[in-house]
Amino acid sequence: MRASEAKYEAITNSIDQMIWSTRPDGFHDYYNRRWYEYTGVPSGSTDGEAWNGMFHPEDRARAWEVWRRSLETGEPYHIEYRLRHRSGEYRWVIGRAQCVRGEDGAIARWYGTCTDIHDLKMAEQSCELIARELSHRIKNIFAVVSSLVMLPTRGRPEFQAFARGVQARIDALAVAHEYVRPQSARSNPPQAPATVHGLLGMLSAPYNVDDAAVVAISGDDVPIGSRAATGLALIFHELATNAVKYGALSQSGGRVAIICARSEENYEILWEEVGGPQIDGAPERRGFGTALSERVVETELGAKMERRWGADGLQIRLIVPQARISL
Repeated sequence: MRASEAKYEAITNSIDQMIWSTRPDGFHDYYNRRWYEYTGVPSGSTDGEAWNGMFHPEDRARAWEVWRRSLETGEPYHIEYRLRHRSGEYRWVIGRAQCVRGEDGAIARWYGTCTDIHDLKMAEQSCELIARELSHRIKNIFAVVSSLVMLPTRGRPEFQAFARGVQARIDALAVAHEYVRPQSARSNPPQAPATVHGLLGMLSAPYNVDDAAVVAISGDDVPIGSRAATGLALIFHELATNAVKYGALSQSGGRVAIICARSEENYEILWEEVGGPQIDGAPERRGFGTALSERVVETELGAKMERRWGADGLQIRLIVPQARISL
């Protein structure tokens, strides 16, 4: 038993991570050396319920709630909170724990870890701040351009109808722009579309002139989550931009059909261009926007994208797992 205990201590203390353990009722009775090195508290001072006093005051109630739910249900414990470092600074960590059950199925013990993610959290917040600042500046540019469009119409009422139409499309692009950048829980647009059709309809509004369905959406509609909405918006934006520059929307009479189909496992979106210039084959070079959208397809949506460069127009088939479209 002494050899087994020494081996256990050697393993837990050789890992550069905080490790802790509790009784079935959640009473903390073990921390490895790394915990005390990180927090700087005396040995044994965080046994029992005293561990919660190490958290940031704003995180304590939430940590207790999550921990009690795990104790009641046996579900894995997973939470992010701010833990007091030996320097006095509160640093972000991930707390995880799994229960071990006996032969009778009852919980015999809980084993958990704390992982410092403070630097990653600060980097994420920095990226979020930059993204929000960039979005703010771009929205200001849209507002300036919209005002400049109307400026020459002062005293020229015959141009106002045309200018208002241009202004409406600029305003629609400004709204759609909100979905082309990474979002967080704080920066999500306040009136986010709840379905795929709702999102695509909003994004296609700048391209549909005088109620003409230049971009037509049909097929099955499903609810969409904020993360999937951001990824899908970026892909749509790239496809629409290329269609305006090189594809069907670059010529009068060109059209885009977006056909959605739901199966048991996947949600498929077909982007089909007609009425554009003659296509001889795939382009020789791939732009940054295309590379970015392909990365979003794989990482954000866990999807597959199939392209067909037909003489009658470009066809894109996006196959998204059902589980990912609602995230």
